[in-house]
Amino acid sequence: MSSTELIRPYESERLHYLDNLRALAMIGGVFFHAALAYSPQLHNLWLTADKEQSQVIDIFSWFTHLFRMPVFFVIAGFFVAYLVGKRGMRGMLVNRAKRILLPLVIFLPLCLWAVIATLMSAVASVENKSPVMNFIAYAMANPGTAPPPPVTTLHLWFLYNLVFFCILTWVLSYINWSRIFNIFSTIKPLYFIFGFPLLVLPALLSISSPLPAPDQMLPQLWSFGFFGLFFVLGYWIFRTPQFIERFNPYALALFIGSLVFYAVYYYLMPKQLAFPPAPIEYPLNALLKLCEAYISVWMTLACLVAGKRYLNPHNRVMRFLSDSSYWIYIAHLPLLFAVQYQLMDKDWSLLAKYSASVGVTLVLCIVSYLLFVRWTPIGWMLNGRKKSAAKKDAVLVTS
Repeated sequence: MSSTELIRPYESERLHYLDNLRALAMIGGVFFHAALAYSPQLHNLWLTADKEQSQVIDIFSWFTHLFRMPVFFVIAGFFVAYLVGKRGMRGMLVNRAKRILLPLVIFLPLCLWAVIATLMSAVASVENKSPVMNFIAYAMANPGTAPPPPVTTLHLWFLYNLVFFCILTWVLSYINWSRIFNIFSTIKPLYFIFGFPLLVLPALLSISSPLPAPDQMLPQLWSFGFFGLFFVLGYWIFRTPQFIERFNPYALALFIGSLVFYAVYYYLMPKQLAFPPAPIEYPLNALLKLCEAYISVWMTLACLVAGKRYLNPHNRVMRFLSDSSYWIYIAHLPLLFAVQYQLMDKDWSLLAKYSASVGVTLVLCIVSYLLFVRWTPIGWMLNGRKKSAAKKDAVLVTS
């Protein structure tokens, strides 16, 4: 099928729902990372772990964690396929270098500096330190007693992975995949629902639970076999119009099935994480990973169906959130940590601390977006130059 034929089904169709789903996935990261400070399970491993904790936080946070970024990578794969169809492989690489590689190169050092600077200040001033902060304070007082911290990509690991996925898209473009795409484009929904999770299962079997962030500078190959397959799924969805509509009759069942799997998953999951993670015996570990695979795939499909059904009409609020979500996600983690350090010595309730940390972080991100990003070269780099309303109602090529 030619590039023109691939693009044609989307030229007259508004794809606000994909842009809006991407925005919710990005902004959802603020809520997720804020919740980890109050997670009993992650108390010994999270920088801003607070004395206030609740198992309810874990129940909701780890469920969304299993499908939030898979949804994002499906959308990323879809729009990479769109760019290839519209601008060719070279045009796609140039666009992704501007929207993904350049922000990673610019903002990763700044985020690392901000996280370290606020951490050093907090270690010296916070009384109710987290276990990780106590360890850092001890290491600072006793040089040479602890190994150097690993080089990390922080919360920007998704950009790091996307760089590799785009390069692999270019490399693999020299193979004719059309026959394989044609075969899979006719697959029955039930075969896909039960079969695709088994493809991501091998990658999950090589890592601990819950799903860790592949944030090391050395590429994590398991993330290629997990998030990379969701990226491929998005690429495939672009080439298969009406793919999402096939799952409309199954959306509610997928959601309910995911909740059932999650009940089993949460029951089996370690109640407190350690580093290195404690090994789980084979039969239980295989069941745990099977639950992860089916939840991530089924909830991703359910989100795509719900998004196309409810998030496609143009909405000014969602349009603004969509425009600002990339910046909000890039900027949020250092700001969130800085806010939560200030809350650690407060005798507030968990709900008050969580609400304050999320609220203040979002306000700071949105204000900084309006003042320093939206109409500046930073905004052009992240989202491209603003287009006319008529063009916005056409296909929205998101970052």
